[in-house]
Amino acid sequence: MPLRIEDTFRDALAGQKQKGKAGRPLAGMWVCSGSPLIAELCAGAGLDWLLVDAEHSPNGLESILAQLQAIHGYPVHTLVRPPVNDTVVIKQYLDLGVQNLLIPMVNSVTEAEAAVAATRYPPHGVRGVGSALARAARWNRIPDYLARASETISITVQIESTAAVDAVEDILSVDGVDAIFVGPSDLAASIGLLGQQEHPEVRAAVEHCLSAAKAAGRPAGVNAFNPDTAQHYLEFGADFILVGADVALLARGSEALAAKYIPQAGGGNPASY
Repeated sequence: MPLRIEDTFRDALAGQKQKGKAGRPLAGMWVCSGSPLIAELCAGAGLDWLLVDAEHSPNGLESILAQLQAIHGYPVHTLVRPPVNDTVVIKQYLDLGVQNLLIPMVNSVTEAEAAVAATRYPPHGVRGVGSALARAARWNRIPDYLARASETISITVQIESTAAVDAVEDILSVDGVDAIFVGPSDLAASIGLLGQQEHPEVRAAVEHCLSAAKAAGRPAGVNAFNPDTAQHYLEFGADFILVGADVALLARGSEALAAKYIPQAGGGNPASY
């Protein structure tokens, strides 16, 4: 039985403009718990996209696969961030059925080209051929997968260092890079402003990247949990944005419950709250 696979995040970003919705960027959240149940819960929330993270989260191949299966069927695009820009790791993610990659710490044209090459079969790249064994091709149930594989994959590279900001125009010119995503946390650290994502110098660097992407005709996104900062970047032209994380929502929500119902030092009776 021939099967088809879903549109990519690249298609989603292009579709917004084709529908005249350039003013409505795509909003998403991080999925970091490693739990398929939490991933499915987030998938049904009504957001445009989810980022399943394996760089700073307890995710291995098996948990990523389970989350892809849990999210499948919901009207949401799923990006997955590997821990490193590595040919073997990317091959494994693609064979699992990951269609949309967010590659961390891309600091140069060479690193961007390597990320693209890892997603392409020879002679256009270096991806190993294993479609008969892989969920990506639904075990060779997707017609002409080998010939069409690059059409089923989108690549977003992460700009999160001063070197990447300096090279952003060149990175944007790499064929196969579909979008850039700016990470203010690591960018702030690279600038020497660890933990100061709201610093004017960090904001200026983010804005430079957003402007460079607009000039190049490529989509650009940014991470911004602070609502005021998120709104600022949206107004500046961000095409997609991450505005929260499953683990952060649970942490802050559970803390709020504790603060409300457990007496604090010098506090009142929680029954009166």
